[in-house]
Amino acid sequence: MTKEKVTIQHIADALGISRNTASKALNGNEGIPDETRSKVIRKAIELKYKQFAYMESDGLIPRKTGNIALLTTNMPDSSHFGSPVISGLEKRISAEGYNLSIHIVREDERDALRLPNNFDVSAVDGIVCIELFDREYSELLTGLQIPVIFVDCAFDIDFSSFQADILLMENEHSVYQLTRSLLGNGYDRIGFVGDYRHCKSFGERWMGYNRALLEAGVPMSSSFSILDEDRFFLFETDWMEDRLKQLDELPDAFVCANDFIAIRLMKALKSSGLSIPDDIGVTGFDNASASRIVEPHLTTVHIYSSEMGVKAAEMLLSRIRYPEQPYQVVHVQTRPMLRESANHATAASMLHA
Repeated sequence: MTKEKVTIQHIADALGISRNTASKALNGNEGIPDETRSKVIRKAIELKYKQFAYMESDGLIPRKTGNIALLTTNMPDSSHFGSPVISGLEKRISAEGYNLSIHIVREDERDALRLPNNFDVSAVDGIVCIELFDREYSELLTGLQIPVIFVDCAFDIDFSSFQADILLMENEHSVYQLTRSLLGNGYDRIGFVGDYRHCKSFGERWMGYNRALLEAGVPMSSSFSILDEDRFFLFETDWMEDRLKQLDELPDAFVCANDFIAIRLMKALKSSGLSIPDDIGVTGFDNASASRIVEPHLTTVHIYSSEMGVKAAEMLLSRIRYPEQPYQVVHVQTRPMLRESANHATAASMLHA
């Protein structure tokens, strides 16, 4: 006996709805509640209707093309960890039928808590934020009732009450390891360079540095550190040289919040006639391409940036499908890269002992 062909009417009858409603749900027509559409598609999978015959009932629900909006205050260049993050993100969401639109949040828009002019809330299915570290603006975005994920976030975000998912690289323990390797290498007085209030990741790196000193019984002295606001590191050309001269005394080594700061610091130290790592050790964070070119090569931390982009996409897609699930704070593993700027040979033997 030939098996009866499954039709839309079979699906409608099984759910107790009209054939017209079932047809609209399967074709992605507007005006059909998401819950109804989900039930219709799952029944189509169950009854093995046409293109749904080879799908699992818990598989991905086909959908019309959607839009994911990327919001950032600074579009990352090719040397910034954010560039491969965006690449991995776009590749993953495009596989699910989503397009990526990019929106730059200008300073005046951020200060006025105003969305970018070309940002249409009604046309956005989800939001990804990169390099957006203002708490009040972040809360504006979470209040739009659109799924949001932050790749790194503002320093003063309270994880317990924040209404969005957050993805970070592992920061604290990797910097803890670098600081411990410096201590094991004979660098007894270690300073920190960077604005630890700049973002959550910088704050966690600051915590790792402090934890290593605390466990070793080494006092943390602010007189060895340069903790000024981030804008000074970015915009004033000779600022690092001038700031070093203001220190009462130099430490034996510096732990820097990222590679950009570390490389600027190394340049300033060299211009003062100091040798790295013989006179002073330096570490960074990011494993930027410049860290492998600068002399001596910079001890740093590798970030799996492309993989973070994929993970950010997966977290956002999950949030879009299951909006009621608990919010997540996820850390992706990083890897210390011990090189010559922090006396590579001794540090490596200590870290891998």
